[in-house]
Amino acid sequence: MDFVFHILFPLFIVLAFWAAYAIVRRTRERRAAWESGLTAQARVVRAWITVQMVNDVARRTQWHEYDFTTADGMAVRFKEPGGPPGREAGDETRVYYADEEPDKATASEPQPGKDMFGTVLGLGILGVGVIILTKVMIQYW
Repeated sequence: MDFVFHILFPLFIVLAFWAAYAIVRRTRERRAAWESGLTAQARVVRAWITVQMVNDVARRTQWHEYDFTTADGMAVRFKEPGGPPGREAGDETRVYYADEEPDKATASEPQPGKDMFGTVLGLGILGVGVIILTKVMIQYW
């Protein structure tokens, strides 16, 4: 039982902090791309679906790989989860990118309010999880 409280719970807490960092990082990347004002016409190189089984429930994620050229002529290719399920290889769409990091572009339409809500919700859930794990660890010791 010591293994759970001394190794597993701290590992879960570290993973929660890593997940929180990843959520904030991607939110900042999307916001930088939207706020830069730079857009380009992109081509969908390929589209695919990944399926992950969670508690015997299939969780599908639509992926797209885009190819575009920046205003200064640099060719960029990036992958992004989400997007419309009807978007297929060969389709054209607009992408938003920041001049400093064009490979962190997004094909999502600007929705800063919805994006911030998702970020706050994700961080809140992770925060509650860390608090619960920490409380249980403290009570055990």
